[in-house]
Amino acid sequence: MLLASAGGNRVPVIAQLVQADEDTVRDVIHRFNEIRLACLDPQWAGGRPRLLSPDEENFVVATATTRPAKLGQPFSRWSLRKLVAYLRKAHGRVIRIGREALRCLLARRGITFQRTKTWKDSTDPERDAKLDRIEHVLEHFPDRVFAFDEFGPLGIRPTGGSCWARRGRPDRVPATYHHTHGVTYFHSCYSVGDDTLWGINRRRKGAVNSLTVLKSIRAARPDGVPIYVIMDNLSAHKGTKIRAWAKKNKVELCFTPTNASWANPIEAHFGPLRQFTLANSHHPNHTVQTRALHAYLHWRNANARHPDVLAAQRRERARIRSEKGIRWGGRPRSAAA
Repeated sequence: MLLASAGGNRVPVIAQLVQADEDTVRDVIHRFNEIRLACLDPQWAGGRPRLLSPDEENFVVATATTRPAKLGQPFSRWSLRKLVAYLRKAHGRVIRIGREALRCLLARRGITFQRTKTWKDSTDPERDAKLDRIEHVLEHFPDRVFAFDEFGPLGIRPTGGSCWARRGRPDRVPATYHHTHGVTYFHSCYSVGDDTLWGINRRRKGAVNSLTVLKSIRAARPDGVPIYVIMDNLSAHKGTKIRAWAKKNKVELCFTPTNASWANPIEAHFGPLRQFTLANSHHPNHTVQTRALHAYLHWRNANARHPDVLAAQRRERARIRSEKGIRWGGRPRSAAA
C-alpha cells in the first residue's frame, strides 16, 4: 500500500490492487504519516487484552511462592482455588483471575507444583571449620585423602529391586518373617586419589574394628607420608587408642560436622553398593553376602568410570548432599577435567 501510494496512485486504485477496503488503505497511509516506518510493526495481539499489569503478575507469583501461614492463612500450601480466593481479597489490592489463567501465569513464570524436599543442615558450632578443613585436604592433597564409614546394618533377608522380565510376570523374591542371622556392618574405605573402594565385614561397630580399618588405610600408603582420613563423629572413631595411634603414624583424622554425613566422600559410593549388590538379592547367609560385596568391589575398582556407577553415585550424592553447588564426594575437579 505504501509503495503504491508513493508511486502516485490514488486510494481507490490501491484498494483494488491489494484487494482491501479503501478505509483500510487510508488508515495505513495516515498511520505512516504519523509514525513513519514504525507502522510496519503494529504489534497487534489477538484475543482479550490482559487485565493484569506486570506489577500485579509479580505480586501473584510472589504470593504463590510464599507459605500461606506467613500470610495468615490456616493451611500449609496453596491450591489454585485457595490462591484465587486469597488474591481477590488481598490487602491493598484486588486481583481477579481465574484458575486456568492463574495456572498459565505460574507456568509461564516457571512456577510448578512440586513435592517438598528435606534439607540437611548441621548444628555443630565448629561446622565451618571442619568443612573448610575437609575441602582443603580434598583440594590440595587428593592423593593422600581417604574416607571411612560403616555401611549397614546388613541383614539376611530377600530384598526387592528391579530387573528385566516378561511383561506382567515380574521376577519375585520370597518373603521372610524371621531374621535369624543377625546383622553385620561393612567397614568401608575409599581412596579419593586412586578412586578405589575396599572394606571388611564385622558383626558390630567398635573401636577395635575401626582401628583395624585405619591400619589397612595406613598400609595402602606405606611410604610414611602424612595421610588424611575423613570420618564421622561416631564414638568408635575417636577413642584414646585411635587418636594415639593416628598421631604416631602420621594420620590426621578429619571429622565431619555433627549431622553432616553428606560431607564424607564415601557416602556417595554406598548408593551403587546398595543398588548393585543388595537390591534384587536373596543371600542365604552373611558369608555369601560378603562374597557378593567383595565381588562387586573388585569389578567396581576395575570399572570406576563406568556410566552406571557414575549415574548411581550422582543419584546418591544428590540424595544426601545438603548444599547446592557442592559436589561432596566427587573426584577433584582438576582430575575430573
